[in-house]
Amino acid sequence: MNLHLYDSATRSLRAFVPLDAGKVGIYLCGATVQGSPHIGHVRAAVAFDVLVRWLRRCGQDVTMIRNVTDIDDKILAKSAEAGAPWWAWAYRFEQEFTAAYDALGVLRPSYEPRATGHIPEMIALVELLVARGHAYAGQSGNVYFDVRSLDSYGSLTRQALENMAPEDEAAAGAGGDKRDPRDFALWKAPRPGEPETASWPTPWGTARPGWHLECSAMARRYLGESFDIHAGGLDLRFPHHENEQAQSHAAGYGFARHWLHNAWVTTGGEKMSKSLGNSLQVAHLLGSVPSPVLRYALGTVHYRSTIEYTDTTAAEAAAVWQRLSGFVQRAAEQGEVDAAEIAALGPADLPEAFVAAMDDDLNVSVALAAIHEQVRLGNNALAEGDGAAVRSAQLQVRAMLDVLGLDPLAEPWRETVGGSGTGSGRERQALDALVQAALAERAEARAAKDFARADALRDRLTTAGIVVEDSPAGARWSLGGPS
Repeated sequence: MNLHLYDSATRSLRAFVPLDAGKVGIYLCGATVQGSPHIGHVRAAVAFDVLVRWLRRCGQDVTMIRNVTDIDDKILAKSAEAGAPWWAWAYRFEQEFTAAYDALGVLRPSYEPRATGHIPEMIALVELLVARGHAYAGQSGNVYFDVRSLDSYGSLTRQALENMAPEDEAAAGAGGDKRDPRDFALWKAPRPGEPETASWPTPWGTARPGWHLECSAMARRYLGESFDIHAGGLDLRFPHHENEQAQSHAAGYGFARHWLHNAWVTTGGEKMSKSLGNSLQVAHLLGSVPSPVLRYALGTVHYRSTIEYTDTTAAEAAAVWQRLSGFVQRAAEQGEVDAAEIAALGPADLPEAFVAAMDDDLNVSVALAAIHEQVRLGNNALAEGDGAAVRSAQLQVRAMLDVLGLDPLAEPWRETVGGSGTGSGRERQALDALVQAALAERAEARAAKDFARADALRDRLTTAGIVVEDSPAGARWSLGGPS
């Protein structure tokens, strides 16, 4: 494996060498399930899904951990406003995130632990930090990390302590019990009015865990004291990842050996956030944007580059997806390549340009150029009737698209190949039956040389958003979007 990844800690491109040969441990900061997911939330899942797929294609045994933060200030506040139990509120949106990940073809993580399921591990970690002189108790229930106790504090983001702004703990009930305003909470005393179920007994009083604490505890639980990659959004570098690293290093753990951060999704030039009122919820978008198209738009821009999402973004992604899936569909009509054969292809079996691009910090834009070249060769082979070359191109294209999570004949896209990627398999079958009936009627009209009727039938389908393509094997259809 010749993979090089940009390490946010050293700010350099580094050769990636797993801690244990042949095995890779990845921790990805998952959702704080306070509300419905928008595309800014799910970009990290899509981006690092490509990483997992490439590592596995390179023969690595990958353990991917993606946590769920199901106890948090905002969860408590929003559930209270809605008059719902906080745990029910969190579970509702956890399910929405899962549905969004599935809709976008993101592989399920190896484990997806919840913060509330790891309270004993968090208590044990804080006890260790207190014993080592890196944490102290404040008012009953509050425990803080002493940032001055760790000389390396600030090393991840390369900040001097005197230049750091303190976290705003006022909303969490922190009073004047900190030694330094930049000390951060490991445990938080409950605020007046918060439900009793949102706190746990600890050696320092009844409290709930701080945001940063959970990830350090769960990373150690599932990946050990040292692991290969910690990933997440760029906005998490400070304070969240800085504080994760600090408390883990203070406990004596090696923690993450490589840090990866994806850039934001913007709209109108501004980072997507609920406060700006410009969130584009995944469920809403999927009502008009095909799911593989949305996956393409989010997953084929370099993970460290900002995505400016607009209607044009979706339209351009739809056009490319149509070309890619269209070729795969036409090639498969001459004989579909077996999925096991696709899975067996390693880097040595793929185009050198594609492999070099993926090994260069997951350079998906250059990798796409290699895919399009194979599609061009495959289309030429189709035109020339060269069956062996068509099969070879199908194998190469589908294996490369699989790395990007976009093989049109793999789940979850198979039921909708060449189409919109929306709707259930049963809906697709029903639509296919109706369209095939119209195509059969059109074929009869053409055979009878009633071209006016044949054109009228095709126009009717076009008006409904059905694209008809004639080929030597007969007419095929796809969803091209409403006219």
